[in-house]
Amino acid sequence: MIIGIGIDIIEIDRIKKACENENFLKKIFTKNEIKYCENTKFNSLAGNFAVKEAVSKAFGTGIRNFNMTDIEVLRDNLGMPYVILHNGAKKISEKKGIKKIFVSISHNKENAIGYAVAER
Repeated sequence: MIIGIGIDIIEIDRIKKACENENFLKKIFTKNEIKYCENTKFNSLAGNFAVKEAVSKAFGTGIRNFNMTDIEVLRDNLGMPYVILHNGAKKISEKKGIKKIFVSISHNKENAIGYAVAER
């Protein structure tokens, strides 16, 4: 059963500019996300940002009662994105009975989009 869906789009250049500030990187992305994106362009970081926003929308809460780093966006061996929830985001998920979150990321030269479906 679907609990919620979320979608977000972000300009890649906006993330690129924000990443010039190291505090932004640490506030938004986990060490694992930063490590994964070191060898890629900013479209991966922008995609991760969009997924974090999409997951918060699937929760129905927006970014409340948790930090952006509480949603960690990683890739499996095939490059498929998935999320790991921590701290406040994990508590919200458990409270809402969410058992699985499916995510998808896409981008073109200018924008990245993230999509999330939360299921019970």
